[in-house]
Amino acid sequence: MFETLLYTFLLSISPFGEARAGIPYAILNNVHFILAFVVGTVANTLVFPLFMWLIDTFSRKFWPFRAYKRGVVFLSKRAKKLAGDNVQKHGFWGLMVFVMIPLPGTGAYMGTIAANIFKIERRKAFLAISIGVVISSIFMALATHFGHLGVTQLSAN
Repeated sequence: MFETLLYTFLLSISPFGEARAGIPYAILNNVHFILAFVVGTVANTLVFPLFMWLIDTFSRKFWPFRAYKRGVVFLSKRAKKLAGDNVQKHGFWGLMVFVMIPLPGTGAYMGTIAANIFKIERRKAFLAISIGVVISSIFMALATHFGHLGVTQLSAN
């Protein structure tokens, strides 16, 4: 079980799935949905402080390098395109809803980039992203739990 929880944590903190992949992984590997929710949510909430620290550190050190600038500009344009109007217009609430929607390209990583681009105060951005992660994680945990229960009931009949 420890191994499953570790993979859940790592999936939930990774940019390739976040809690949207970690929580279903845990539930489908017979971890109680509340424990899966807690591990996935905690890991996904850690994205903001860790990623913001990485952005600050790498930007100071690597900004003179052309390849780094290109990558930053590409991600910034993508974040601005995906979240731009809502985050710019609605600030805190727009950022929260953007992170909350469980679709590819949204989530804590793009939310952190958007918060950095639109210069949202860090405490407000962290709160908005955390609330969005919690709501998204609730959706994923409940949907996966009840979906798994339904499939189990159907296969038992």
